[in-house]
Amino acid sequence: MSVSHNLGFPRIGVNRELKHAVERYWKEQIDATELEQCGRDLRERHWRQQAESGLDFVPAGDFSWYDHVLDTSMMLGVIPQRFADSANQESVASDLDTYFCMARGRAPSGQATMACEMTKWFDSNYHYIVPEFVKNQSFYLAHEKLFEEVAEAQALGHKVKPVLLGPVSYLWLGKCKGDEFDRLSFLDSVLAVYGEILSKLKRLGIEWVQIDEPVLVLDLPSEWKKAIESSYNRLQVRGLNILLATYFGSLGSNLHLACNLPIAGLHVDAVRGRDQLNSVVDHLPKYKVLSVGVIDGRNIWRSDLDDIIAVLNPIKERFKERLWLAPSCSLLHVPVDLDQEFKIDTELKSWLAFARQKLDELNILKHVFTAEQDSVHDCMQVLKHTRSIIQSRSSSTRIHRAEVIDRQNMIDRAMYKRHGDYEMRSHKQREALRLPNYPTTTIGSFPQTVEIRRARHAFKSGAMLQHDYEKQMKQEIAETVRQQEELGLDVLVHGEPERNDMVEYFSEQLDGYAFTDNGWVQSYGSRCVKPPIIYGDVKRKGDMTVRWASYAQSLSEKPMKGMLTGPVTMLQWSFVRDDQPRAKTCQQIALALRDEVLALEQAGIPVIQIDEPAFREGLPLKRSEWESYLKWAVDAFRLSSAGVKDETQIHTHMCYAEFNDIIEAIAQLDADVITIETSRSDMELLDAFADFSYPNEIGPGVYDIHSPNVPTIEQMVILLRRAADCIPAQRLWVNPDCGLKTRGWPEVKAGLSNMVAAAHQLRLA
Repeated sequence: MSVSHNLGFPRIGVNRELKHAVERYWKEQIDATELEQCGRDLRERHWRQQAESGLDFVPAGDFSWYDHVLDTSMMLGVIPQRFADSANQESVASDLDTYFCMARGRAPSGQATMACEMTKWFDSNYHYIVPEFVKNQSFYLAHEKLFEEVAEAQALGHKVKPVLLGPVSYLWLGKCKGDEFDRLSFLDSVLAVYGEILSKLKRLGIEWVQIDEPVLVLDLPSEWKKAIESSYNRLQVRGLNILLATYFGSLGSNLHLACNLPIAGLHVDAVRGRDQLNSVVDHLPKYKVLSVGVIDGRNIWRSDLDDIIAVLNPIKERFKERLWLAPSCSLLHVPVDLDQEFKIDTELKSWLAFARQKLDELNILKHVFTAEQDSVHDCMQVLKHTRSIIQSRSSSTRIHRAEVIDRQNMIDRAMYKRHGDYEMRSHKQREALRLPNYPTTTIGSFPQTVEIRRARHAFKSGAMLQHDYEKQMKQEIAETVRQQEELGLDVLVHGEPERNDMVEYFSEQLDGYAFTDNGWVQSYGSRCVKPPIIYGDVKRKGDMTVRWASYAQSLSEKPMKGMLTGPVTMLQWSFVRDDQPRAKTCQQIALALRDEVLALEQAGIPVIQIDEPAFREGLPLKRSEWESYLKWAVDAFRLSSAGVKDETQIHTHMCYAEFNDIIEAIAQLDADVITIETSRSDMELLDAFADFSYPNEIGPGVYDIHSPNVPTIEQMVILLRRAADCIPAQRLWVNPDCGLKTRGWPEVKAGLSNMVAAAHQLRLA
């Protein structure tokens, strides 16, 4: 009999209950007891739903108030000193507030301080809180959350499989603060705590524990491979079985290592890493469990069950009852329930599967391989129905557009190149824009107030006429421009009140996209996004931003910046069609954006920002695949931007990322100005640009917008002086880390006022 299990379930709730409860707690509208009750209710519901889908094990420990890596730091006692004053292990509220302060710099109690750094979880759009290690770091079992949740699930009658982030992956994901030292020097101390954790789980009656080591799909240095081997030779608890989980790709050169570790089972990603299956089957001893991740945990398309069965049949012959079935990775990355979607057309909806539907698919596969007589007929009927849906999608006439394909075929290399080089362009732009040294600007969005959201909802629901909606949006734009003028910013934006999301807004104005009402996924903390679905060829319907930008420019003599989301980010932050190469889809988006860029220029917009916060996120995890990706990603950006005159200044923006190993590709984008998030890293990210002698202009963020804290003028001046040590002052811009839509007007005005004052100080120095 095959076993089915899940690596993790979405935490947020089908109606984003977790988001709303956490934000209410931050605002002190509920207390810790009420927040904890919300968590218990969500966990109970999610365990029940997973058990009802036929899973043999439900995961525990995958629930998090903010981020599972931060949970691991709390469990191991890795709390930076600046938060220590808030830490009080005897108080639930204090534990929560220490936790939230680490995540966002502020909590209902304790002192506000600089939040921990945040970055992308491998190549996903999920962000994790980076562990901070100091030279004499201590590790100890500091938090009982995992054990409490295991006991909670057991009390509800569930067969539980606890989930832990592996010790080596945890150390890999962290960073050293202060003196340089080797993170692996902490391995013995960390393993001692993990040993204590596993022993405690054994005492709770746990049979299997899932330990995630996603670093095994990376090109690991030899010392980290040795650390994996050493770790699992030491993490042995009699009577407790370890299922080592890998995901997001193939094991590659780590395959032999992973298969021969002293573990009871190995989980592999058979969606992104199908190429590895035969080798895993050959190398994994058949007395071990092989968990095959056959259902895509990263995308929303219905599975081709016939194809999966064909892949699994020979594996079943070898492993028999030791074959386990699972999604490829945690279902954290997909929406909760397709049944909550009521406006997607019937045909398109039939092509999709969200978290709950993916578990239903898994249950069908389990029954196929269990071959119990009373379920065979039902399985055959479901397989027949699925087969017809897969066929209908592949033959649907709504997917392909001849005019889009024809235009792609006419692209030539000249379309990827600006007319003049940067030096020539920058001279013309300085003459045209007349900006001071250390010019100030923002990344684009301003606070999305209750009034703005209410108006947008009323317009979309038909309760507000288009004329009235546009009148209110113009009032919001006028107020945003007025505020920027009063603050003294040099390059203005219209504030984006009309935009629900930086990807969804543009997707709604492109053919080939579809949208959900409730398809939310967690990006970070309480921030949820609703990725659109690219189901067919992409084409621009008409002007997308021109009238708003033109109206804003008519209100000011200062240069107005047009705001677009770049082609790679439009791709990365969508659920992408899987029937053609991603590069081809990205090129279609780039052509649509190129038309919008030229329309903005024609309308008199002198500065155009094409945001690419997901540029590094799209980088393949295997270095051998980087060159191909970077080639088409750079080409897509240049295709979208290169048609303008030299006088038109092209900006781009990138979010939390490491740039050292892709700095050449970033330079090849040839944006006149790049703005990056650097405030949480004390400008450390600029080292890559300095070492490379990056030739164009840079705006390192000096205001962390992911925290409610308002930095002082002095703090910003210090950051900018550090930046000037790396980048010539005449090429530095002054800006926040990211858009301001999630912040309130009082803190935004205070933060930007300090930012402008800091720029003025440096101009006088």
